[in-house]
Amino acid sequence: MFSIGEFSKMTGLTVKTLRFYHEQGLLAPTHVEAGSGYRFYSESKIETARVIATLRDLDFSLADIKQILRNHNDDAEIVSFLESQKDEIRERMRKDREVLRLLEKTIHHEKDATTQMQQATYQVERKSIAPLLVASVRMKGKYSDCGSGFSKIGRKFGRYISGKPMMLHHDNEYRAEDANFDAAMPIKRGESTDEIAVQELPGGDCLSLMHLGPYDELGRSYEKILKQAKADNLQIDMPTREIYHKGPGMIFKGNPKRYLTEIQFMIASDTENA
Repeated sequence: MFSIGEFSKMTGLTVKTLRFYHEQGLLAPTHVEAGSGYRFYSESKIETARVIATLRDLDFSLADIKQILRNHNDDAEIVSFLESQKDEIRERMRKDREVLRLLEKTIHHEKDATTQMQQATYQVERKSIAPLLVASVRMKGKYSDCGSGFSKIGRKFGRYISGKPMMLHHDNEYRAEDANFDAAMPIKRGESTDEIAVQELPGGDCLSLMHLGPYDELGRSYEKILKQAKADNLQIDMPTREIYHKGPGMIFKGNPKRYLTEIQFMIASDTENA
């Protein structure tokens, strides 16, 4: 039998810590002398003390350690338990990396949208855009239903998404209940599924207008861009596009007055006076 001081030297645990572990029911001495209260430990307690010290170094709580010691009888069982804990930690790390990636994407999106907002002239511009690979879900219903389409694309293509969400309008008129549109997102690569089409949107010249404000005020911006198309005698290829540079986020809904939406009308290649 070893005194508490001797046991302390052998295990690297202070006397104060050993007393605390006794009080917590974690590591009881083999014998407590009546009257003096001196604690004595048998040799069999040494390995248990070292296991406790190791687990504490690994940031296990006292409650967890107590549970481990209660449910595992020897070193081999404890090692097996630690192996399973390692797998759980690895999985948590994977999820944390995914959360970090989403946070970085959200931060980049917000910074980019703020820059776009500061630079936008809110005037109709003519510009050239490159072909764009997108994943899209064809939908019919209310424009506000597009969120379910974006969710499907996000679940399937997640890490391959490479740009802002967008809507492709196949109607040349406003439709309240039975609009014909695609919810779409640019992607780096991917294959079509039963519900999601992977397609390349053609590039070319387009009329572009940034709309700052709520979606229910988009009509004013459509008026401006349509007047410009008429004035320039331009024929427009369908579908027209809406690109959501800033809108309701994954975390915050944001202020609709600061939503930033780009309207794009692709100009037909055989347009006169183009």
